[in-house]
Amino acid sequence: MRLLKIIPDNTNIQFVRIRHIAFAITLLLTIAAVAIVGIRGLNMGVDFVGGVSIEEKFATPPQLDEVRSTVNGLGLGEATLQQLGGKNTVTIRMPLPASNAPDAVDQMVERVKTELAAKFPGATFSNYSTVSGKVSDELIRNGVLAVLLAIIGIAIFSWLRYEWQFGVSTAVAIIHDVLMTLGFFALTWMVFDLNIVAAVLTIIGYSINDKMVIDDRIRENMRKYRKMGMAELIDLSVNETLPRTVMTSLTILLALASLLIFGGHVLRSFTAAMMLGVVVGTYSSIYVSSSLLITLGLKPGPRDEKPGVASNAERVGPREG
Repeated sequence: MRLLKIIPDNTNIQFVRIRHIAFAITLLLTIAAVAIVGIRGLNMGVDFVGGVSIEEKFATPPQLDEVRSTVNGLGLGEATLQQLGGKNTVTIRMPLPASNAPDAVDQMVERVKTELAAKFPGATFSNYSTVSGKVSDELIRNGVLAVLLAIIGIAIFSWLRYEWQFGVSTAVAIIHDVLMTLGFFALTWMVFDLNIVAAVLTIIGYSINDKMVIDDRIRENMRKYRKMGMAELIDLSVNETLPRTVMTSLTILLALASLLIFGGHVLRSFTAAMMLGVVVGTYSSIYVSSSLLITLGLKPGPRDEKPGVASNAERVGPREG
C-alpha cells in the first residue's frame, strides 16, 4: 500500500516572494486584534474578576432576559449571564455577597437555585465556584507574567542558539499568535479564564516547536549552501520542513476537533483557543518568522570550507521575483 503524501516530493513554493503581502496581512490582523480587545475587552471569568459563578441547566433554552430579571429581583447584585453548549446551560456570574459570614455564599447560591427552580420548571443546579477579589488580582498578574516570561525566555534561547535575528523573529511571531488568540476571545466573547491562559502557554509551546524545526533547517542549509541567497535558502528550508509542519498541524487539529465535539462545554473555550493557535502558529512559522529573517538582515556568513566540498555545496534555488 502506498503511503499517503499530503505534500508532494520536491515541493518548491516560493514563500519569500509574497512576504510583503504576508507582512501586510499580519500587521492588519494584529492591529484589528488589539483594537477589538481595546474596544470590547475580554469576557473575564470569575478566576480574574472575582465573584460567584453559578451553572444552571434548563429543560429548554431559556430567555436570558427572563433569567436575568429573576436573579436580579433577589437583590443580590447585578448578574451577568452566558449560554453554554446547546443553549440549555447558563452560567450566572454575580458579585460576592456583602456579608462576611462563612455560609454567605452558600445562602446566595441556595436562593438563586430555589428561585430558578420555581420560575423555570425542570431547571437543575450543576455547580458553582467562587474567587475573592484579592485572589483574582493575583491570578491576573501571574497569568500575564507567565506569558511575558515565556516569550522573553524563548527569544533569548533563540538568540543564544542561533543569531539575534532568530530571537527577534521568533518573539514577533509568538506575540502575533498570542494577540490573535486574545482578539478571537474579544470577538466571540467567550469566557477568558485560567484554562485559556493554559491554552495560550500551550500555543506558545507549539509555535516555538514548529519554529525551531524550521530555524534548525535554515541554519543547516546556511552551512551547506553558503553561497546561496537568503531568499532561496529560506524557501528551500521551509519547503523541506513543510511535510512535517502540515502533518503535525493536521493531526493536532483532528484530535482537537474530537475534543471540541465530544468534550462538552467545559473544554470548548480551551479547545477553540488551541485550534486557533495551531492554525495561526503554522501560518506565522511559514510566512512571518522565517521571511522576517531577510528583513532583519540575516546573511550567510563566511564558513570554513573543506577541500573538495565547495563544488558540490551549491544548489540552485528559485530566485525572488
